Amino acid sequence: MSARTKSRKRALDVLFSADVRGDSLEQALEAEALRAAARPERASSWPYARQIVQGVIDHIDEIDFLLTRHSTSWPLDRMPAVDRGILRIAVWESRFNDEVPVGVAIDEAVELAKELSTDDSPGFVNGLLNAVVKDPTPTS
Repeated sequence: MSARTKSRKRALDVLFSADVRGDSLEQALEAEALRAAARPERASSWPYARQIVQGVIDHIDEIDFLLTRHSTSWPLDRMPAVDRGILRIAVWESRFNDEVPVGVAIDEAVELAKELSTDDSPGFVNGLLNAVVKDPTPTS
């Protein structure tokens, strides 16, 4: 498993835990930063995971707008929390991080959905992300 894949999973853990616990993303990020400092053996996955979560925090309104606009089958608040986190990561990577090719962001999201979510989630994630990346709405 690549370092970025590990980082995406770690970022998903942060987003998912905040969602399920009702914590703010900022609180969840701070708590994970403390855990990261105490676990140097996991240090390699932390910098990019932190960048992802901070990127989602910085662009949450735009990300959620795009997801809401293109999700014809599920409102954002009715999606499984793990799918919502996967989608937010992939939208941030594909729309706000020039270092990640769009295809890689989508493929990684689909793989996470296959591994961690329902049988229907990979197709849902793939379809929704393909619609989002084709949206011409400018991002900040």
